[in-house]
Amino acid sequence: MIVFLIRRSVQSLIVLLVMSFVIYGLIGLMPGDPVDLMISADPDITSQDAARLRTLYGLDQPLWSRYVHWFGSALSGDFGYSRLYAQPVWDAIIPALSNTLILLISSLALALAIALPAGVFAATRPYSLSDYGINLAAFAGISMPPFWLGILLILLFSVVLGWLPAGGTAAASGSEGFWNHVKFLILPIASLTIAGIGGHTRYMRASMIETLRQDYIRTARAKGLSEPRVVLRHALRNAMIPVVTVIALDLGVLFSGALITETVFAYPGMGKLIYDAIMGNDYNLALVTLLLATALTLIGNLLADVAYAALDPRISYTKDAG
Repeated sequence: MIVFLIRRSVQSLIVLLVMSFVIYGLIGLMPGDPVDLMISADPDITSQDAARLRTLYGLDQPLWSRYVHWFGSALSGDFGYSRLYAQPVWDAIIPALSNTLILLISSLALALAIALPAGVFAATRPYSLSDYGINLAAFAGISMPPFWLGILLILLFSVVLGWLPAGGTAAASGSEGFWNHVKFLILPIASLTIAGIGGHTRYMRASMIETLRQDYIRTARAKGLSEPRVVLRHALRNAMIPVVTVIALDLGVLFSGALITETVFAYPGMGKLIYDAIMGNDYNLALVTLLLATALTLIGNLLADVAYAALDPRISYTKDAG
């Protein structure tokens, strides 16, 4: 296992290296640059001033030369300066990263706590009334656009009932205390949780139904084992293997793809930070945030591989496994 982890870590570093060049190149090929934005904001800037600024920022150099300079600085721990936030990149990322991790961990944990039992329950009663009801609820959750769901939650709990704030954070509003922080998180977490429950429920149900049809499940039942024991001890672990893959991929999606939810609730997270960095041609900030999303996806895949071996003893990553 140690050899496997080392090999996968090296592969992940290579992927990050390649992705850093690809992302840097794509951002660099976008029309316009930070100096163009400065000129549009201040028409008094002359062409000579613009040329000096491009030389100062290295924008007059070829793309590969700029990337090599950035990569050399990154190796020493200097990831550059964010033009949009007028501070080092990590100083701009850390607050948004902590906010997104709170949303990611909370919403994913709640979605799995509801979706996995619901999927198992539906699979053990296929084509029954309860199965149809769970499927209908799952399809409804999958079909609801995130922005529409967020607006509905705001209208109901903020406008009509007045129980919860419509958006923002406790820090931005000047509120203190644990409950005040929780109040600002309830609606965005609920929105992401509801959006995630449907898909995980469907994956769990389909995987469990397929597993319950296997020969070893029929053998376990023929031996007289109780149905809960058959489901929980024999079927669930194998049924979780494909579901773990979906959960691992969701880590990267939730990390960078919650832009709509963060925008609706005015929540300063990583999704909005990535969007602002790309639209503002903030090369350093966009590159590091997108690489973080890539790294989280790679970490999720690595954790999924480790989980496979824990769920199924037949899966081994040792050299002599055969």
